[in-house]
Amino acid sequence: MNARLLFVHALSPLHAGTGQGVGVVDLPIAREKATDLPFLPGSSVKGTLRDACQDRKKTAVFGPDTSNASDHAGSAQFSDQRLLLLPIRSLSGTFAWVTSPYILRRIVRDANDAGATGVPHPVPVPDARDKCLVPQNDCDICLKDAKDQVRVYLEDLDLQATTGSEVTQWADWLKQRIFADSPDWQRMLSGRFCIVHDDVMSFLLETATEITARVKLKPDTKTVDTDVGGLWYEESLPTETVLYGLVVATPIARTKLTASELFQVVEALTQQTLQFGGKATVGRGLCRLQMVKEGG
Repeated sequence: MNARLLFVHALSPLHAGTGQGVGVVDLPIAREKATDLPFLPGSSVKGTLRDACQDRKKTAVFGPDTSNASDHAGSAQFSDQRLLLLPIRSLSGTFAWVTSPYILRRIVRDANDAGATGVPHPVPVPDARDKCLVPQNDCDICLKDAKDQVRVYLEDLDLQATTGSEVTQWADWLKQRIFADSPDWQRMLSGRFCIVHDDVMSFLLETATEITARVKLKPDTKTVDTDVGGLWYEESLPTETVLYGLVVATPIARTKLTASELFQVVEALTQQTLQFGGKATVGRGLCRLQMVKEGG
């Protein structure tokens, strides 16, 4: 497989919706059926990049317009962007970038498919639900309690923190790829990186997404317009969420486009801030992209 890792870093709340919900939240975000992990559909990634592309190779990379769709397929395949780091409110350090062993095992699998080097192994695992793992040195989210034990407080969760070289290796590997050109943000990720138990991650996925109440007002009275629903609730992934996926090159004989040329086109598109998902007119979905270089 000729593929590269692609990271998406949310600069504003990201709403990749599924339409009308059946629960309390009227407009929920897209989630995987089995794992309940949020994701950004690959179709959204492809569509946004296609709209932003002005390169003459646009048709070869993304495929022809709908009216000529039968001519040939695009040479680029975009996987769903899967959750990697979820920002969680922290008593110290403002917020923590939280992940879990299952999520890290998934990125190991995809990184190997992309030919990435230096992928840390094995994946560190907290040995209890009330414990978490943080990098050695400079932990911005750590506090000491009355018994001089290191604690991490995420939302209402009180977790005992353990440091380890394997966790540090993971923080270093991720920061060099997600924030390749920003030493300041690399330092932020190192200080806020946290691995929690898979069960704790499942709980946070239910409670730590952003829920926003929206209301439509009557233009003449500025009161709730009950005729069209009035009040509704939207779910979004919070600002600073990091997702990852794959860009796969599948050369089509008719286009004569090489994998190297394809990745050059896509990488050029990642140099700008782009909008993904819905609710664009109220500032949702502004994201920064980072594509890992070959062998990265």
